[in-house]
Amino acid sequence: MNKDQVKGKVKDIAGRAERQVGEWTGDTDAQVHGAAKQVEGKVQGAWGDAKEAGKNAAHRAEKERREEAESEKEREKQQRKAS
Repeated sequence: MNKDQVKGKVKDIAGRAERQVGEWTGDTDAQVHGAAKQVEGKVQGAWGDAKEAGKNAAHRAEKERREEAESEKEREKQQRKAS
């Protein structure tokens, strides 16, 4: 979990609480502000999810590249043995 995911979740929860309090008290400004904060949190969380997915994809690609290089070395070693 990265900082954007955490900050986004905090903003989402804070916005949800503010919106709910606004609903209970009839304060439409609080409702609107809370809803906007929720949206901001969800967007930041989604950005964090995208960054995390990109990082994970890069790690998987690097791992696959290393495994392929090791397999190639092993094939070459086997070919030299067979010769």
